[in-house]
Amino acid sequence: MKERFHQPDYPLLITLAILVIYGLVMLSSASSVISFEKFGSSNYLLRHQIVYGIVIGITLFLFTAKVDYHIWRKFSFALLALNILLLLAVFLPGIGFESGGARRWIQLGPTLFQPSELLKLTFILYLATLFAKNKEGIKDVAFGLIPFLVIVGSITFLIMLQPDMGTMVTIALIGLVIFFVAGAPLKHVVWVILGATGLLFLLIKIAPYRLARITVFLNPALDPQGIGYQINQALLAIGSGGILGLGLGHSRQKYLYLPEVTGDSIFAIIAEELGLFFSLILIILFLVLMQRGFRIAKNAPDMFGKLVATGITAWLVLQAFINIAAMVTILPLTGIPLPFVSYGSSALVTSLIAVGILVNISKQTKKI
Repeated sequence: MKERFHQPDYPLLITLAILVIYGLVMLSSASSVISFEKFGSSNYLLRHQIVYGIVIGITLFLFTAKVDYHIWRKFSFALLALNILLLLAVFLPGIGFESGGARRWIQLGPTLFQPSELLKLTFILYLATLFAKNKEGIKDVAFGLIPFLVIVGSITFLIMLQPDMGTMVTIALIGLVIFFVAGAPLKHVVWVILGATGLLFLLIKIAPYRLARITVFLNPALDPQGIGYQINQALLAIGSGGILGLGLGHSRQKYLYLPEVTGDSIFAIIAEELGLFFSLILIILFLVLMQRGFRIAKNAPDMFGKLVATGITAWLVLQAFINIAAMVTILPLTGIPLPFVSYGSSALVTSLIAVGILVNISKQTKKI
């Protein structure tokens, strides 16, 4: 039966617009000092985000919001395969770009591209395709659990070579959510969680810096000038903001005290400048995004749409939760960006493409 298109989910569109504007305003403030220090212009990183993130991202958002989402089912394997080749390309001399001991980027002229960000989307599309055509097989170990473990294991292995544990955990969690929603038996989900937990402890044990992060997470005051410096400075920023904040642009921690002020630490700057009230507004926006996304998934016209909508929503909300939770010491530091807010054109473009697909699904949902 031919699907009847209707109006998109306007609350989702409004939430997205507010998040993007919120992100640009806060990036403008958080990046001003480091932009001037590194590039001689306080607006350099903001301009870069607008040109390579907003302009390209909005263009592709409009495209994916217009194109019937079913088309991605045909190309999901090819897109994932291409993405894996790009993941491997970061290790090639002259192509890959290294920073801080990690090789996660490909140099593209004046900007950098991070394949692991796009992987979050192509991975969702492929898993949704696989499980949508294998509704009964997913309940079987041979046709459900083992293929899932092979796919997730192969991808997370490549990400850990970079290394990027935060992205690895995010992708594993997204995969687990899709696996469960697709109809996997609860016992299989439990087996995956137990196995993943054991592997996580092993990865922490073999890398001293990861173990140090856990130690500092349990006791932030243990090494305030060493491994605990970032989290202590973040807590200082958040505590300084109080209820209403110091005022937009008046952060003290962004003056080269707090590391990664435009990346994974940007929530601390938000709390410092805008205070608890506007920090809660940001959290509420992500909760609204979650509610609208899961509502779209629930009313999607088919299993593929349901799994894609679930995966995209889980990705954006889980990543936001992990980022914010790390800043307030609910979780250890992972180094993943805050969606739509942190600096990074690859992350912003990919997130906008993903929400465009979510909007297209919303135009085909069953009316209730």
